[in-house]
Amino acid sequence: MADCNALPLVILAEKFAALPGIGMKSAQRLAYHVMSMNEESVREFADALLDAKRNVHSCACCQNLTEREICPICDDDSRDKSVICVVESPKDVTAFERTKEYNGVYHVLHGLLSPMDGITPDKLRFRELLARVADGSVNEVIMATNPTVEGDATAMYAAGLLKPMGINVTRLAFGLPVGGILEYADEVTLYKALENRNSM
Repeated sequence: MADCNALPLVILAEKFAALPGIGMKSAQRLAYHVMSMNEESVREFADALLDAKRNVHSCACCQNLTEREICPICDDDSRDKSVICVVESPKDVTAFERTKEYNGVYHVLHGLLSPMDGITPDKLRFRELLARVADGSVNEVIMATNPTVEGDATAMYAAGLLKPMGINVTRLAFGLPVGGILEYADEVTLYKALENRNSM
C-alpha cells in the first residue's frame, strides 16, 4: 500500500496478501472493507479465525480437518471402509463429496512429495495410512493426487508402500473433461484420454 496509508491498514493488507491466491490489490480491497465494517462484525470475524484455529484439528482416522475426534465421514457406518481415496488436502475431500457419487472413505496426506521444497515422506501422513490398512480390511486405495510431477511421485511412492501389503492401488483416470472439444485439447490431455480409455 502507498505510504499515505495508516500503518495498521498497511499491515492488515500485508496479512491478507500473505494468504494464497490473494494479490496486493485484492488485499487492499479487503483491508478497506474491514475498515468499513462495524466493530462488532470485525470482532466476530476475528473470533471466527481464532475459533477455527483453536478447535479444528486432524481426524484421528483419516487426517481430514474436523472439530471432533473422528470426522463425520469416518464415523458414518454407511460408508464403505474397504475403499480409501488418498488426497492431497482437505479441499479435495470437499470436491469429491460434492459429486455425491463416492461412498468410500478418505485419507488426507496434507501435501505432496517435493524433495526440492523439503517435503519428504516423513512430513506427510503416510505412516497413518499404513496403520489404517494394516488390519487387512482395506481392499483398494485410490490415489487421487493431481496429475503433476509431485502428484505422480506421491502416488508412485504410496503404491510402492501399499502393493507389498496386498492392497489394490488404483489411480484416477485423467483425460478430456465432460463437454470438452477435441480440437481445443492439448496433447497431454489427449494422450491421457487415449491411455485411460474404457471399453463400451
